[in-house]
Amino acid sequence: MRVAVLGLGRMGAPIAERLQRAGHELSVWNRSPAASAPFADAGAAVLRRPADAWQHADVAITMLADDAAVTAVTLGAGGEHDEVGDGALLAGDLAPGRTVIDMSTISPAASAQVAEAAERHGTGYLRAPVSGNPSVVVAGNLGIIVSGDPDTYARCRPLLADIGPNLFYLGRAEQARVAKLALNLMIGGTTQLLAEAIVLCQRAGIDRGELLEVVAGSAIGSPYVSYKSRALADGDYSSTFTARLLHKDLSLALEAAHTAAVPLPVTALVQQLTQSCIAQGWGELDLAVLLPALERAAGEEPRFRA
Repeated sequence: MRVAVLGLGRMGAPIAERLQRAGHELSVWNRSPAASAPFADAGAAVLRRPADAWQHADVAITMLADDAAVTAVTLGAGGEHDEVGDGALLAGDLAPGRTVIDMSTISPAASAQVAEAAERHGTGYLRAPVSGNPSVVVAGNLGIIVSGDPDTYARCRPLLADIGPNLFYLGRAEQARVAKLALNLMIGGTTQLLAEAIVLCQRAGIDRGELLEVVAGSAIGSPYVSYKSRALADGDYSSTFTARLLHKDLSLALEAAHTAAVPLPVTALVQQLTQSCIAQGWGELDLAVLLPALERAAGEEPRFRA
């Protein structure tokens, strides 16, 4: 399939690599052009602007940082990304009959704007946020949560399966956006509870590594707990998902909850605790810095791996 990937950051680059290795005819665009070089060396076309995707591809996949970036690349919105302008994916007349798949984590409201524009242009649109980090993409275990037109999904399903095998179709509209935010609020809450359990048990003289073994083998154990245990035991906060990105996603979850008139008291608290981590200069570290933040609040010296 002819496919363009727009956004070659921590997640976009390994997604593009998987598509290229699967034999798809790949083109790429990134706001910072240097990220495109490895793909060009492997034979991919490098796009000057997002709209040029339609000269090379039938499907454009966007994997971008936030609402502003996605609306700029798809709609040509102003602000920080004003340079996209009329070079946005849906700004010209080449989009009819093509498909946009957005894999970013953005708000349902921003996604609905893109959906409306895609419908006006006769362009297919799938919301396809992901569950997993770059290493999960590389390993071929990514989860992809999808909503949109079912026929468009059926047509693009083999392409999505080449990115990750765990596909979940939830409905025609913004269901995938809400489900992704729900997953991330659970990740934030679980991480905070792990931090609280660790600090409490450390105060009682229990080694954190031993405690995490107990947790992983108990009824509360989960793949996430097992995955995080080694880094938490070692005090390793190199990022798989930054505190800053968690704060952004919790803010989106709270906005969606406000719209739906649903109280999310735990999510609101974890958002504030994450903001505290960012204020301490830990925004680009892993969200697990919720643990040293709590250690410091408890009067203990945080453990960071040297």
